[in-house]
Amino acid sequence: MEPSVGQRLPEWKLESVSAERMKLLAAILRDPNPIHWDPDEVAKRGLGHRVINQGPTNLGYITNMLMDWAGPSCIRHLEARFTSNVFDGESVVATGVVTAVREENGERLVDCDVWLDRGDGSRAVDARATVTVPA
Repeated sequence: MEPSVGQRLPEWKLESVSAERMKLLAAILRDPNPIHWDPDEVAKRGLGHRVINQGPTNLGYITNMLMDWAGPSCIRHLEARFTSNVFDGESVVATGVVTAVREENGERLVDCDVWLDRGDGSRAVDARATVTVPA
């Protein structure tokens, strides 16, 4: 792999975020926030009538994209800002662009601006990542 500055990362897509998976994850994590499983609670807060995906799951879509591109143990650094909610039934696309390539401690490191967009084109997560790629 020969990454270069300005290179676009391959897209990772999910056609429909699942309300059932949100509910399951909330139970596994013992997440007490009802916006992840109760549409009435979401409506009461003025956010519509569909449950809202967990932020860490949205970030996970970006990590899936990075690992598909650079390998399962590639991520060295990841920082993110959550900019909007993702609702059940929405599609999402994770992608990014290479901003720097360097050698450090015997590793080829690639810095990237990465993001997760909702199906309507709005940005849900804006992030920066550093991954290692084979030389």
